[in-house]
Amino acid sequence: MQIWQVILLGLIEGLTEFLPVSSTGHLLLVEHFLGVSSPGRTFEVLIQLGAILAILTVYSAKLLRLAADLPSSARARSFVLAVVVAFLPAAVIGALAHKYIKGVLFETPWLICATLMIGGVILLSVDKLRLKPRLHDAMDYPIPLAFAVGVFQCLAMIPGVSRSGATIVGGLLFGADKRSATEFSFYLAMPTMVGAFAYDLYKNYAELAVDDVMNIALGFAVSFMAGVVVVRYLLDFVSRHGFAPFAWWRIILGGMGLGAIAVLG
Repeated sequence: MQIWQVILLGLIEGLTEFLPVSSTGHLLLVEHFLGVSSPGRTFEVLIQLGAILAILTVYSAKLLRLAADLPSSARARSFVLAVVVAFLPAAVIGALAHKYIKGVLFETPWLICATLMIGGVILLSVDKLRLKPRLHDAMDYPIPLAFAVGVFQCLAMIPGVSRSGATIVGGLLFGADKRSATEFSFYLAMPTMVGAFAYDLYKNYAELAVDDVMNIALGFAVSFMAGVVVVRYLLDFVSRHGFAPFAWWRIILGGMGLGAIAVLG
């Protein structure tokens, strides 16, 4: 990859990781039309850690407070357990299906376009439902709801579905409001993406050359800087505008991608 391509992909990753639009789908489509790829599709997974560092930076005070409260607060312990339970389905299925996901699903651009459009329609539909949320704080999510959100997260192993979109929709359908569902998605991203990073590095480190490591480092840095901006402002944006802007973006992008594939291949 050329330097400008690495910077572009890192920027796309950081801007889209926490939006319900599928960062992986965006990366794979851009790479398809640029005619570039990485060994074992490792670059696309490893630069996600930059976005995770963005969460850790923005949420550092909350995380430190949570850690300090663990010994004395049953609420804090229940929340941590809820995040762990939500993480487990993706950990198991991701490990079992890793080869198929990277070798087949990541290499099917028309599928990515289709899932982008289908996910957009689902987001529009959920956004228009007259749901009556009963949970307004991610700290209060019961374990069954957290597990359901974790099962929804597994859908995001299909590129184009969106990890954040799947977890947010799962939370909304099971009684959470938009803001808390989005915040729980942030917390769940931490173990999920760290786990994906570690597992993918373990599987593919032997294939990485010096240039690949340099590209990953640069993409990581750009992803981190863009991710900080998104994490700081996304909750307020979602609270005011809902998910319709992201849904329409998915539909338009997916349609344009299918058209481009039909013309260009």
